[in-house]
Amino acid sequence: MRILYYDCFAGISGDMNLGAMIDLGVDPSYLTIELQKLNIQGFHLEISKDSRRGISGTKATVIIENPENEKHRHLRHIEELINQSSLSDGVKAKSIQIFDLIAEAEAKVHQIDKQRVHFHEVGALDSIADIVGAAICLEYLKVDRVFSSSIQLGGGTVKCAHGLMPVPAPATVEIIKTIPVKTGLVQHEATTPTGAAILVAITDEFTDQINFPIQKIAYGIGQRDISDLPNVLRVYLSEFDSNPAMNASSEAWMVECNIDDMNPEWYDFLFQKLFEAGSSDVFLTPLIMKKSRPANKLSVLCQKSLLQEIKSLIFRHTTTIGIREYQVAKTVLARIGREMETDLGMVRIKSSFFQGKEIHVKTEFEDLKRLASTHDLSLNEVEKIINKSLSNGLS
Repeated sequence: MRILYYDCFAGISGDMNLGAMIDLGVDPSYLTIELQKLNIQGFHLEISKDSRRGISGTKATVIIENPENEKHRHLRHIEELINQSSLSDGVKAKSIQIFDLIAEAEAKVHQIDKQRVHFHEVGALDSIADIVGAAICLEYLKVDRVFSSSIQLGGGTVKCAHGLMPVPAPATVEIIKTIPVKTGLVQHEATTPTGAAILVAITDEFTDQINFPIQKIAYGIGQRDISDLPNVLRVYLSEFDSNPAMNASSEAWMVECNIDDMNPEWYDFLFQKLFEAGSSDVFLTPLIMKKSRPANKLSVLCQKSLLQEIKSLIFRHTTTIGIREYQVAKTVLARIGREMETDLGMVRIKSSFFQGKEIHVKTEFEDLKRLASTHDLSLNEVEKIINKSLSNGLS
């Protein structure tokens, strides 16, 4: 599973997104070559390193070579431009989806058919480059899922083709109306219609909780630098095995034996030896054997390469005189561990995933015991406090 996560604490714009994608590892030369497939002239990308309030990242600027020659386009003109290019089908579809979101929003605001919307700012070359560039970068990164935090929209007013507008702009509100947002952290337009549309089109889930390991962090630098908040878009890249292949039958084996004449105190030492040898699981099942004698079935799950060692340990450390062994199919959920700060202290959390979605979250029991002892609380009280921290997204 390869996850791209957008941390939009300072909002998002088209150029900030391009900068973040390049900072994350998208090859600028590849992006430039792909954009040339649009077969339009008059712009080029300028890539540079920059920083905002001590945070360094990549700044991507679409340079318009002859602004006075820019055309106002309708949605159908942009669709034709994209469809007639030699871009991949995936990039074409995603680019048109983003433009369609903006057209729908503008049409609703102005109460006109979306095909009649004049793409003023969003139809300009820089926005075409930002939107098509976003689709190119997403395909380049080959991510399986895209997550995003709540989006900071900003505040105040913004000047556009129709004059002064409140922040967020009406079109932006239409685009983000069904997703979680925040406002007022800064007094400017933190999220543009283009940035909002890109995010809505590519994001699978909006959440402020990060329940996966982070391998890479990148920053896209914004054009303005007018507030104490660093004007950057932060993105995370995560990669982990969320759909582990079923163990081959040659790798998953069950070793069993029935024991009715062994001192039960020996089991603890036996379990320790079996786990130290690399067993995946060891457990006992109560049995009633012949002549109504109570007994235990010892079961040990292991890889084929460990079979001989496991059998040797069982014969040496139990009273059994016979062992059964057979292949089993084994399916394991992807699991990732992380540490989390709570009101009671640091705990270790394990999350399990199925088909890319988190379905179980569990605190390490040893940490529950430690915190219960430290704070003179019951295990139930400690678990409630930790679950509250999880629901609040503390990490």
